[in-house]
Amino acid sequence: MKNVLNPIVTLAAAAGLSLGLAGTPDAARADASNGTETPHDVAKRTDHSIRIDGQRVDYAAHVGWMIQTRDDAPIARFGYTAYLRQGVENSAERPIVFAFNGGPGSSSIWLHMGVLGPQRVVVNDGGHAPPPPAKRVDNAYSILDVADLVMIDPVGTGFSRPIGEAEGKDFWGVDQDIESVARFIRDYISEQGRWASPKFILGESYGAIRAAGLAHHLQSRHGMQFNGVILVSPFLAVHAGRDGEGMELPHALFFPAFAATAWYHDLLDPKPTDFDAFIAEVEAFALGEYLSALQAGFTIDPERKRAVADRLAGYTATDPQYWMLADLRVDHQEFLQELQRDQRIVTGRIDSRFLGPASNPLDDTMNYDPFFPAVGPAYTAAFLDYLHNDLEFGRDLEYRTSAWPLDWDWTHRGPSGGRQPAVNLLPDLAMAMTMNPGLHVHFQQGYFDLATPFSATSYYIRQLDIPAEARARIRYDLYPAGHMMYLHEESLRAYRDDLVAFIRGAIPD
Repeated sequence: MKNVLNPIVTLAAAAGLSLGLAGTPDAARADASNGTETPHDVAKRTDHSIRIDGQRVDYAAHVGWMIQTRDDAPIARFGYTAYLRQGVENSAERPIVFAFNGGPGSSSIWLHMGVLGPQRVVVNDGGHAPPPPAKRVDNAYSILDVADLVMIDPVGTGFSRPIGEAEGKDFWGVDQDIESVARFIRDYISEQGRWASPKFILGESYGAIRAAGLAHHLQSRHGMQFNGVILVSPFLAVHAGRDGEGMELPHALFFPAFAATAWYHDLLDPKPTDFDAFIAEVEAFALGEYLSALQAGFTIDPERKRAVADRLAGYTATDPQYWMLADLRVDHQEFLQELQRDQRIVTGRIDSRFLGPASNPLDDTMNYDPFFPAVGPAYTAAFLDYLHNDLEFGRDLEYRTSAWPLDWDWTHRGPSGGRQPAVNLLPDLAMAMTMNPGLHVHFQQGYFDLATPFSATSYYIRQLDIPAEARARIRYDLYPAGHMMYLHEESLRAYRDDLVAFIRGAIPD
């Protein structure tokens, strides 16, 4: 199965949500002690302060790894960066957030340096970041004033590696990944004496699969309940979140983001003045007339097909004949290549506000995402500068921003016990919410995200099989930005405000 977030090219080559070259899977196997000593936990502490929301926040940063074992044998060194506020009267009751990106195969630098951590990369929103030197600033939008933070790098990313007799395949799969991250969280909570703390999981993109699985796994297997799960630009189910693979529903769920993109780039004539009303109209069409036409298959009446093609084209500033030739089935990579082809421009996938020159305007599908070269190198340079100089760690070590290439096992054993033919973590999340009446869920999503589109996120929410009272524990916030909505400063401010309100609201008085 192709990669969830970047089926254009490999994550490493595209420098996408798993930016950076990682070497081969064979090279991903490493011993934390180079084979000379018994592997052991490593952590470097530095002390810092920052001003957030008008107050000084003193905190300790811990970066390193914990050794994970199975049957008393070391199997992995598990890398992390933790930020713990100092001067707290009762740290055992302070909220703690475990956060990670997705991929699968991405390290946590995006959330770490984009919105959550105490340092933030400065980029040009919607355009290329400035050339070196990479710029970073104190992050006034960090959540360290309200919660401690642990940024997790799954095995193969960051400093996390298989060790001993273990191999990458022992960690690279839906269930293997959930199990290994769950063990890390359990071990960290025990070592730090944080079992009494309000606990939260935050996952972006594929990280939503991990987060949903963890909420159920840690609760059912380890007796650990969470106050909240935060799903940022989530991918949760193949049957709804991947278009262009012979499934009808994803075409309908991706289409409103096509229309939003055309609206953003002023390609609609006339351009609707009320964006919300426009999107509501498009969603009604997509899930009604359009989905019905797709389900009619290739026996659809020609006149009906032409009428639907006309509406598809009208909402997206494209040619009706393009939709006719595609039998109404245009996937998002084809659309982003077609939308501004006549200007030799390709439109961004991770964030469709970004544009770049088309490398080959004759191609039927995009072969790179202009978002990646615009912001990726700045994130890597700024993070490594921060890691080496401020956190004083890792100059003699390789921090892998990507685990790619990796052979991911996409099978999953759901709560019912059966193996799923197509990955779907909605039952896991629903079961976690049902079993834990104190579990709150926060969805954060951008309108201009063509990797995990907003209509798919809305669909996930509607399809959660939970008691009626549990729906009151769901919060859904949308932002006028893309997959990493925090690149957009207005959305960054709103993201923090929404997340802080969610965390505080999920903790009992």
